[in-house]
Amino acid sequence: MQPSDFSMHSAVDLGARKAALERDAKRQAEQSSGTANPYSVDVTEENFQAEVLEGSTRAPVVIALLQARSEQSAQVESALDRLAIAAGGQWLVAKIDVQASPQLAQALQAPGVPMVAMVIGGQVVPGPTGPATEEQLREWLQQVFDALRQQGVLPQDYTGLGAPGEAAEEQQAGEAPDPVQSEAEEAMRRGDIAAAEAAFAKALEADPADESAKLGLAQVRLVDRVRSLDPDAARASADAAPDDVAAQLAAADVDMYGGMFDAAFERLIATVRRTRDDDRDKARTHLLSLFDLLPAGDPRIAKARRGLTSALF
Repeated sequence: MQPSDFSMHSAVDLGARKAALERDAKRQAEQSSGTANPYSVDVTEENFQAEVLEGSTRAPVVIALLQARSEQSAQVESALDRLAIAAGGQWLVAKIDVQASPQLAQALQAPGVPMVAMVIGGQVVPGPTGPATEEQLREWLQQVFDALRQQGVLPQDYTGLGAPGEAAEEQQAGEAPDPVQSEAEEAMRRGDIAAAEAAFAKALEADPADESAKLGLAQVRLVDRVRSLDPDAARASADAAPDDVAAQLAAADVDMYGGMFDAAFERLIATVRRTRDDDRDKARTHLLSLFDLLPAGDPRIAKARRGLTSALF
């Protein structure tokens, strides 16, 4: 992750990071319920080489350049998920958030968003740009797979697609938007952290069991803590001074903000293990507060709780 990802001079950066955290929480919840696409991966600058370029030497990788809170992007993402599930893992969906990873979008010379492309053997095959239905994506994939079979790139028995409608999902009626939640999200888009925090706190006060408000409040407070930090410097300071609790807390925040949840938890568990009295309590309390950034049933929280118990006793 580059330091520019932490910029608070743009509401887009703030909204993109919040959306990235929300996507991760949604994915973990889907995995727990068995509805997630097991053949997809979120791609950033950090894992593009391994997941896309190297991965495409083993199986086709379909890149999806998406934008948070875009109905067109959501439509393309859902369609690709259904097609990938129906195909049973014959190819992978690599999802790229253009707001969180603008350099990748530039490198891929995307003419618009959403955009779909296929990478096979490190070579990019352009695909549809803009809104595309599941049937349109299916037709494009079929054309590409047919051409690759004819060229001998793919084996002749490679199908690449399941039966039409094989993984179709039931449409569910959406709930009316929560006005307080909408207020907070609008404040986030403006980059007004204080207003967003107040809105989420208000929602949580009205309903202490509101998991969405709890998650939103934790996200806003995290952004507020990291917006003045340089991620590389924060991690370097923590590594150079393992007994500096404040440095460890800052580095853990940086890791959480960057989606490195396990690294953040492990850092604080190690700090709890090394420290005593007030310092230990600060590290423990901070770790517990970071759990609010993930759904209650997230398996990473259970793992971290076991680590914390071991460190304490």
